[in-house]
Amino acid sequence: MKSVFKRAGILMLAGAFALSGCSGDAKNQSESPDQAANFNKTGLPIVNEPVSLKMVSPKAALAPEYSEMEIFKRLEAETNVKIEWENIPDTDFAEKKNLLLASGNLPDAFYGAGLSDYELVNYGEDGTILPLEDLIDQYAPNLKALLDRRPDIKSSITAPDGHIYGLPSWEENNLGTNPFFHVINKKWLDKLGLEMPQTLDEYTEALVAFKTQDPNGNGKADEIPLSFMHMQWCMDIAGIFGAFGLPDNMEHRIVRDGKVIFTATQPEYKEALKYFHEKWYKQGLIDPESFTQDAAQYLAKGKTTVETLGSYIWWEVDEVVGPERSKDYALLSPLKGPNGDQLIGRGNGGGPGRGAFVITKENKNPEITMRWIDQQYEPYMAAQIHWGPLDIVFEKDENGKLVNLPLPEGTSAGEFRQKVAPGAGGPGVITIEDLGKVVDLEPRAQQRVKDLEKYYDPYMEKENYPSIFFEPEELDKINRIEPELIKYVNTQRGKFIVDGGVDEQWDSYVKTLEKMGLNELMEIYQNGLDRYNANLNR
Repeated sequence: MKSVFKRAGILMLAGAFALSGCSGDAKNQSESPDQAANFNKTGLPIVNEPVSLKMVSPKAALAPEYSEMEIFKRLEAETNVKIEWENIPDTDFAEKKNLLLASGNLPDAFYGAGLSDYELVNYGEDGTILPLEDLIDQYAPNLKALLDRRPDIKSSITAPDGHIYGLPSWEENNLGTNPFFHVINKKWLDKLGLEMPQTLDEYTEALVAFKTQDPNGNGKADEIPLSFMHMQWCMDIAGIFGAFGLPDNMEHRIVRDGKVIFTATQPEYKEALKYFHEKWYKQGLIDPESFTQDAAQYLAKGKTTVETLGSYIWWEVDEVVGPERSKDYALLSPLKGPNGDQLIGRGNGGGPGRGAFVITKENKNPEITMRWIDQQYEPYMAAQIHWGPLDIVFEKDENGKLVNLPLPEGTSAGEFRQKVAPGAGGPGVITIEDLGKVVDLEPRAQQRVKDLEKYYDPYMEKENYPSIFFEPEELDKINRIEPELIKYVNTQRGKFIVDGGVDEQWDSYVKTLEKMGLNELMEIYQNGLDRYNANLNR
């Protein structure tokens, strides 16, 4: 849930450091006779005498240090490989990761790393991170079997130069098609005698009533009509832009009829900003902290002693307001806009993330490291890495399938997952074939499938921008242009909603984007999509 400009952060610092070192070939790593005798190429433990590896990883807000997480304690006991974890809060991870990579102050590996394509290609080419395909062939039977069975996954994680620099993370469940679930306080609607809103204007009328008619009944003007997190995954108002005929998303990039459209310069986007300022922010219907709050602050607003939250965006109702209060809330389908448009965007990307785990040139034990991480590509272990361990989150049924145990009382699935597992960004792949055979979708995910089908699929855009591994020179241009351009767009989006002035400033805003390289950027994305589609049709 990090913005693109923060992910890119300080990448340009990399050029200021001399990142000398080995070529990255695993064969260049010297191994003493003692090391060789200690290492088991197959079976467990991986080493007879304990070996330590240093790994840097992000950590969710509610997660313990990974050294205290049960799933990693079990892996250590089974493998005899001890991980010296440096856990960084996920909100700060991108920036600190980039500093480590640029400075050469490297761990043995980055875990749950989320490296961008730009980072994979450039740090792979200069030897900062190792190519992994030979290590996979020799020491990763679980991952090798997956890639042999699914050449599409292998193709997706292979860089244009033919190397694999990062390992995949994927839950093949199609739940990311729309992350923007729109929630409203149905209890308040009923109390105020209001129907479920069907149009944008009806929704606005409900927000006004929430603000002015004391629906929580405490005699105080403490209701928050609408809260969200500006330009953050699954909690932004991007989906509501669809009421004006053009949904927005984190990249401000959609596809229609094979053509790439930058949403943030389109007239529909401009009209949406005018509406949100005039009808919402100016009338005090938007929580002012929507533009600054972090996830902890946001989630707390649904759990105040007196119910104060009228409407919000999040793809799990319970996680914001808690299991008991969730019955007071209901999902909204996309709202009909001023011209009758009723749309929701389709999330970009899809397919495996390809930067979940990388091994650095400082690693003296790449074979041990590959064997350790390969344990997490065994399907049963992959499920536990993503959702939590056996006997804590899962039990095995009579067919050997992992099925969910009841949640601890008063705990939402999202909160519990943070405490017991690295989660969706961790290494490991759960394929569509594994679901229902190796592991059941967790109950909240099953509910999300039903909600998508009922509320959003009928109104969803037909196309999205796929996950394309661009050529190095294209990545250089994207990285040069996009971070600052998106940062500017997102800043202006907030200012237009809060301060207004979009009519007066629009032409200047668009010209600034063109000067920043918008047209060149869109040409790269269009060429990449055309190339991708041509390859599909071969």
